[in-house]
Amino acid sequence: MDLIKRPRRLRSAPCIRNLSAETIVCSEKLIMPYFVCEGAGVREPIESMPGIDRVSVDTLLADLEKDTALGIAAIILFGIPDTKDEKGSGAYAEDGIVQKAVRAIKKKLPDLYVITDVCLCEFTSHGHCGMVDKGKILNDPSLELLAKTAVSHAAAGADMVAPSDMMDGRVAAIRQGLDSNAFSDIPILAYAAKYASAFYGPFRDAAGSTPRFGDRRSYQMDFRNAAEAEREVLLDIEEGADIVMVKPALSYLDIIYRIKNIVKVPVCAYNVSGEYSMVKAAGRLGFGDEQRLTTEILTSIFRAGADMIISYHTRDILKNKWF
Repeated sequence: MDLIKRPRRLRSAPCIRNLSAETIVCSEKLIMPYFVCEGAGVREPIESMPGIDRVSVDTLLADLEKDTALGIAAIILFGIPDTKDEKGSGAYAEDGIVQKAVRAIKKKLPDLYVITDVCLCEFTSHGHCGMVDKGKILNDPSLELLAKTAVSHAAAGADMVAPSDMMDGRVAAIRQGLDSNAFSDIPILAYAAKYASAFYGPFRDAAGSTPRFGDRRSYQMDFRNAAEAEREVLLDIEEGADIVMVKPALSYLDIIYRIKNIVKVPVCAYNVSGEYSMVKAAGRLGFGDEQRLTTEILTSIFRAGADMIISYHTRDILKNKWF
């Protein structure tokens, strides 16, 4: 057959496939999440997230020494307090679990880039991301506490803060709080298009942040909406976000693509707990190859336009040299 165009010519061997690949996945663009709790010598495996543990600060430091040796250069930190209250005071306390962990990390591993999740849900007795009055999640009264939380993280040594609450105006409040406390150099990674998703289930097990009543659909986004994501992202950038995030990632590749095409700031995607756990379950049950599933999924997220990815797979990727 007289074929002039033969696309298979560029697929014939690994070398030419690599040379002509349109999407190159770089492990330096991966961020590993950690869950830190009070106590000493603590390691509590999270049943719904195989390979991920709740750890005390001392155990976290030991893990980070090993993980940085693998090549992990950036982390995002979630705190799990011993006690909670209506105002989530542990989120912004000087001796809060996140603040203690950040100070310890920076003392032992000063070059590790530490991002902190800024939210109240892990610290409130009701499990919501803002203040509550008579069953209603209050927007504006929550902003001051979120800003206090971000400032306290920066004071402890965090390199970047990442508000995940989805309250209107929280990026502006945090930017103002940081700037007025001499932290104008601390960037904000905004969970800008965060959807109310069933894929968060394992995370809520890990962080103990399931709401005691109702759900989060009055502040997290409706998964049926795409244009709304653009509006949310542009608002966060206008308020001072340095990086914007789409969360979850796998079912929202179209959103990542849309956002990448309208912004001039880096785009982060969160490969969330449910996405991670499905791959782990498939691998353990023999329903799929964990390495191939993981690399295909993360490549698709980068291909959609993500500049960086938060993923629980990061340690496995680096340890096993999957990329």
